[in-house]
Amino acid sequence: MADLPDAVLQDPVRLRSAGMRKGRDGCRVPMPWGTTGPSYGFGTGSPWLPQPPSFGALSVDAQREDPDSTLHLYRPAVRLRRAAGADGRLVWNERADPRLLDFTSGTLRCLVNASTDDVSLDAAGTPALSSSPLPTSPDVLPPDTVIWYTGP
Repeated sequence: MADLPDAVLQDPVRLRSAGMRKGRDGCRVPMPWGTTGPSYGFGTGSPWLPQPPSFGALSVDAQREDPDSTLHLYRPAVRLRRAAGADGRLVWNERADPRLLDFTSGTLRCLVNASTDDVSLDAAGTPALSSSPLPTSPDVLPPDTVIWYTGP
C-alpha cells in the first residue's frame, strides 16, 4: 500500500530517517479476512493501519466464492508442492528463451512466462496446474502465466 497517508505511518525507519524513507508500513496493512467492517475481519476493532475500501473484494471470504481467485489457485499449488517433495531448493534450468523462468524443486518443474507474448515450450508431460487456462496447444505458454509439471 504505497498510498498510505503520512499521518498513519508508524514504522521506526520513517522516524529515524526524519521522513526521508517511508519504511515498511505499506507492507504491514492487515490481511483482509471478511468483506466488511473496520478491519475486514482481521480483528474486532480498527486495524493499526487503514485498509482501503477495495480490500473487501480481496478478502478470504470473497475469494472463497470465486473459483478464479488467488485462493483457489494457491490451495492446489500448496498440495502439489508438498506431494512433489519441493523443499525450497531451486535448480535453475537453462533456457534458450530469456522470457521464461524455468526451475525445478523436488519433482516439481515450474515455468513462468513473464513476457507479453506467447512462448513456445519444450516441456514434456502433462501440466499438473496452471495459473490461467492454457491454450489447446500444449507447447505454448501464454503471457503472464505459470505452469507446473510433476515427474521423476
